[in-house]
Amino acid sequence: MSYSRTLFLTEHTVHSYGWRMALHVVVGAGPVGTATAQLLADRGDQVRVVTRRGAGPTNPGIERFACDATDPAALARLAETATAIYNCAQPAYHRWPQDFPALLNGLIGAAESTGAVLVQTGNLYAYGLVDRPMTEALPLRPNSVKGRARARVWETSLAAHEAGRIRTAEVRGSDYLGANTLSVVTVLLLPAILMGRRAMVPADLDAPHSWTYVGDMARTLVAVADRESAWGRPWHVPTPPPMSIRELAQQAATVAGAPSPKLATMPSVMLWLGGLFDKGAKEMREMRYQFQHPFILDSTAAQAEFGITPTPTDAALADTVTALQTPVPA
Repeated sequence: MSYSRTLFLTEHTVHSYGWRMALHVVVGAGPVGTATAQLLADRGDQVRVVTRRGAGPTNPGIERFACDATDPAALARLAETATAIYNCAQPAYHRWPQDFPALLNGLIGAAESTGAVLVQTGNLYAYGLVDRPMTEALPLRPNSVKGRARARVWETSLAAHEAGRIRTAEVRGSDYLGANTLSVVTVLLLPAILMGRRAMVPADLDAPHSWTYVGDMARTLVAVADRESAWGRPWHVPTPPPMSIRELAQQAATVAGAPSPKLATMPSVMLWLGGLFDKGAKEMREMRYQFQHPFILDSTAAQAEFGITPTPTDAALADTVTALQTPVPA
């Protein structure tokens, strides 16, 4: 058997006082998967989190399973009666072109055999370099290897939807803020600010940039899954007005009670040299354009459709800073 159950609910998980709880399967237990699973459990749904090692949030309303999501039959067994499958997983950043096809094959196969709607966590890479705020109506014109990989995920999923094989939608956010997220902000900017050191960022420090709170991504994924009329298209996560790196750094320092931030633009040669020793820095090279030009997400459509108000940036920063300041248990 290619999956194993690692946590059992002690209470009745299918029937409760005569009514049947909806089953939701969340693939991935990173920041988005964890936030989505917690949101679903808090509203009383039956939740299964699927990862390779059976990881996931500790919550009496959440079951955790070890399963290889590239195996459509194994994933389908876990999602046999599911209302929705949420893909909150992705391959290693430097392995997107090689590994996304197998993951997508497993997800589509499971959705096809179970009838569960497949809601994918996406991003803005597939739009490429644009000179205007990004709406869902923009054509996909990726200018990077990872952008092309993300475009193929959506195009393949949409083709299966239009062929009547599955029901699907994609929710796209910008760079994340929130606990345990990984981005230029959480890796390069905030740690330096919290230590009172100069932060070097490979960016135009004054270019407007959209920052999506991970909790708002979870709220949008669930809202899209709940509404059949929302399927068959992409949606942008409700996101606050854009803020430059300089503005974000100052607001973060205020939230954290840290000294006024000292910032500098990282020279291209430094990023290139860093890529010789660090895979993340190497992958950042082709995505640097997103921080050298205005990078603005327009979430008007989703805000109007689902009535979701974006979490204010200062609140998102507070959540991010608190997590960075919290010691990791030994």
